Amino acid sequence: LLLVLPSLAFAQNSSRTVERIEQKGNRLEVVTNDGTYLITPYSDRIMETVFVPKGEAHDSRSHAVVMAPKAAGTLRTVEGAVEFATGGISATVTRAPFGIGYSYKGKPLVAEKNGYTRKGKLESIDFALTPDEALYGGGARALGMNRRGHRLPLYNKAHYGYGQKSEQMSYAMPLVLSSKMYMVHFDNPTTGFLDLDAKKANVLSYEPSSGRKAYQVIAGDSWEQLAYEYTSLTGRQPLPPRWAFGNFASRFGYHTEAEARATVDKFIAEKVPLDAIVFDLYWFGPDMRGSMGNFTFNKEQFPQPRQMMADFAAQGVKTILISEPFVLTASKRWPEAVERKVLATDDKGAPFTYDFYFGNTGLIDITSPNARSWLWDIYKDLAPLGVAGWWGDLGEPEVHP
Repeated sequence: LLLVLPSLAFAQNSSRTVERIEQKGNRLEVVTNDGTYLITPYSDRIMETVFVPKGEAHDSRSHAVVMAPKAAGTLRTVEGAVEFATGGISATVTRAPFGIGYSYKGKPLVAEKNGYTRKGKLESIDFALTPDEALYGGGARALGMNRRGHRLPLYNKAHYGYGQKSEQMSYAMPLVLSSKMYMVHFDNPTTGFLDLDAKKANVLSYEPSSGRKAYQVIAGDSWEQLAYEYTSLTGRQPLPPRWAFGNFASRFGYHTEAEARATVDKFIAEKVPLDAIVFDLYWFGPDMRGSMGNFTFNKEQFPQPRQMMADFAAQGVKTILISEPFVLTASKRWPEAVERKVLATDDKGAPFTYDFYFGNTGLIDITSPNARSWLWDIYKDLAPLGVAGWWGDLGEPEVHP
């Protein structure tokens, strides 16, 4: 513990005072003058901290965590501080001035600076950084590996033609990795900012627009272990089939069955290994505009899709279809999508429509179980034809951030 306490000297909040510290089961409750800290170990390498401001109720719902807490925390007290520790990660709370710091196997990782603060409607949770640590993560950005010095928007939005730099492209993640071998995952899906020491004051700050004041500190002995711990916390996708790691024929796009067959035959003739062929949007329409959302083979361009895919399979080639979460108002399925209520709606309950490159469109509300079933049933109808996989293209950030 003596190794931990000196690291808290630069990470304290003199305006926050401790009223009570109590362990309840496997959770440490730290009641202060302006709210309550709930500190829970998930494993020997993961510690969660939630701050509940006075007058607010604790919201235990996570947008990302699938792991259940399974580590035992042990509380011990020393002069002026308490340590809540597992066999690896620990949280140390100093009473006066107030501070919280995190360590792994006795080595300091990171500490709150002012912790949670609010100025009007602006909220933040900040941490003290050492001058030499690099910061990675934050999601899709074109900024180089070390993102320290940037204030990143937490808002999913496409950035077309961004050139050599983009602070915001496609999907953001409220996740920071440090060269000191730890991660901080901010467990809140709302919009906001991730300030990676943009003011060069050695401060990491999470600035949500609303929602939970929750984060998990994740530690490890290697980058591989960090990745393993993080995916233990938030979940892992199933391992794809072996063929999905192979070589694909993919372009924008194959317009006809004859063109696709000629392409596969050429790969085989030239003895280039081929595991799959990908069909972009022309499989459901002759043009780029007007047919997105049909979700069915265009008979004029692909007269025998079942036989085509069976022939490909006999040659050792799988077939992958690209689909998008958009149903155009010109699509054959537009009336059905409206009737089945599978589309995102406006404030009056009508399907929300807008123009983008491919036409006037609605957006499949994939958060709706009804919409998911509708789309999944379409896929299940196509699967017996010989479809081996799906490529989910585009997405909400394209034109509807």
